[in-house]
Amino acid sequence: MTNTYYQSLMDVKKMDKDKLSDCLEGLSECPVSYCMRIIGGKWKPIVIFLIFNDINRFGIMQRSIEKISKQMLTKQLRELEADGILIRKIYAEIPPRVEYFLTEKGKSLCPIIKSMKIWGEENLASE
Repeated sequence: MTNTYYQSLMDVKKMDKDKLSDCLEGLSECPVSYCMRIIGGKWKPIVIFLIFNDINRFGIMQRSIEKISKQMLTKQLRELEADGILIRKIYAEIPPRVEYFLTEKGKSLCPIIKSMKIWGEENLASE
């Protein structure tokens, strides 16, 4: 192999290291950290997946997510609403009905959630 080949490998490694260093330098600025802050955790990706699939009422969501408490589901929904991922719509009915819908920002997460689902299906089978 030529020195040019090795030099180009070193350049690629240095470039990747520099990008990683830039990302880690200010964690609050890192795009991956930002994404994890918004959708990270045990429940948020599942909640987004359910709402994307039209399971958008609290009771149905709670029954669909095994082992989540009412308090935790409420907390996750409020955080996603505060982050602009979903909106909460209250219908003036008796009894009152509340439904959750993804915002445009929330819909932009759907390819990520779908990729997580596919990855899970592929790798869960191998365990």
